[in-house]
Amino acid sequence: MKQILMFVMFASLLCWVMFAPIYKHVLLVRQAVLQKEVDYMLEIGANGTHGYVDAAMIAESRIRFTEWGFTPSELTYTVTTTNGVNGMNPSAPVLRGNGIQLEISYPFGNAFRIDRLVGMTLPPENGRLSAVGLKMSEYVP
Repeated sequence: MKQILMFVMFASLLCWVMFAPIYKHVLLVRQAVLQKEVDYMLEIGANGTHGYVDAAMIAESRIRFTEWGFTPSELTYTVTTTNGVNGMNPSAPVLRGNGIQLEISYPFGNAFRIDRLVGMTLPPENGRLSAVGLKMSEYVP
């Protein structure tokens, strides 16, 4: 009986050791992709001809995320500015010297389920990966 118990414990530990780094790697890649997209969108949105991040840019971003295997409906975009104006309004762009902040978040999903096998505490069900960036607008009317 002890041998069977040791086999089961060893097999579950072996599975966790083999597959946990793969899931962590997926999270690292997702985090990097989120941050890359935030940086790209801010570079475009805060340049001298825009001064905003609008709904059309966000729709294009969602399409780019599908290429990486993200579910577009689970992405959350938050655009704020340092002076409190609407950073998503193309008719009233954020003027030069004011910051545009963009946050994109995505749920963890089932990436930590395998950690339960070895008794690790899982993050909350509503936990999300997020990437944040702030860039000063260069828009001059």
